[in-house]
Amino acid sequence: MFVFLKKRLLLIGESVALAIILLGCSSAESAVKTMKTSTIFAMDTVMELEIAGDEELLSKAEEKIRYLESRLSVTNDNSEISSLNRNKEAYVSGDTGLIMSRALSICDETNGALDISIYPVLKEWGFTEDAYKVPDDSILLELLDTVDYKEVSIESVGNEKSPDARKNIADKDVFLARIPENMEIDLGSVVKGYTGTMLYDFFSENGVKSGLINLGGNVQCIGSKLNGEMWNIAIKSPFSDSKTGIIGVLKASDEAVITSGGYERYFEENGKIYHHIIDPSTGKPAESGLVSVTIIGKDGLKCDGYSTSLYIMGLDKAIEFWKDKGDFEAIFITDEGSIYVTEGVSDRFTLSSEYASNELKVVSK
Repeated sequence: MFVFLKKRLLLIGESVALAIILLGCSSAESAVKTMKTSTIFAMDTVMELEIAGDEELLSKAEEKIRYLESRLSVTNDNSEISSLNRNKEAYVSGDTGLIMSRALSICDETNGALDISIYPVLKEWGFTEDAYKVPDDSILLELLDTVDYKEVSIESVGNEKSPDARKNIADKDVFLARIPENMEIDLGSVVKGYTGTMLYDFFSENGVKSGLINLGGNVQCIGSKLNGEMWNIAIKSPFSDSKTGIIGVLKASDEAVITSGGYERYFEENGKIYHHIIDPSTGKPAESGLVSVTIIGKDGLKCDGYSTSLYIMGLDKAIEFWKDKGDFEAIFITDEGSIYVTEGVSDRFTLSSEYASNELKVVSK
């Protein structure tokens, strides 16, 4: 929802950390007149698309989002992922195959901190249908026996075995996917990141030089603001006693900014809070000492997958992972209130006034 005050605020929520896009006061009026905006509900979240360009592009972008959702939604019985989960083998279209292959690569990179086969465990906790409960340990152990991304296989088989007319130009191939009899997968941990980059490419190819793609908190910046300044993206404080709700502001341009935090989707039972980021090694909500992880980079799918997996890893392993990969930047917030920022964005991340007294710890290689 957009709120117009002295600054124009775009509030972003759902299962990732809240981010706020702020347009500078001096350019707010011209931005309102020039930017074209579309709001839709898809992939179980509210999405805001805002571009300086032809309004028809927004309609085409919505079609692309709906197309991906129809094939990837694990709750849609007619989707390719549901067909795979039901039949344990399925031909899938190019986008689905690409996302699945890249997600498996991230599972491997992170040694299973991200595991796309965690879906049955997530269902047992009730996070897929908001029917929350704490499962019995015996049930979790049984379900964990079905979790192993290494058992998922996918191979390209070309266009001749396409299951449909494949009218969407984004399809470039057909894949044959297989999973074991007792397994179900879900690509929700990377889909919105992939979608943001796909839309960035689509808008850019059609002449859009300024815009914001907000897919339920997964933010993709197109260029800069209309006045040439970088976008200001404020990261929500993960602490419930925050007065402003903002822990700091990141300046960003032509990149994805994706945050994972357990405080956006959770429930409380017997005085204990249980959040939705499940550690595949335990089948329980991750207790890594991190409460928020923001990943900044050019590749939205990678940022999306890394934000979850580094949250599960914990600070020390997450920093080592960043040092090893070197193709993204990050902001880590611990449960004790410490704030770490990697050196590549340290000069464009500023703590809010509420947290100005905190030490901003810069992580170097």
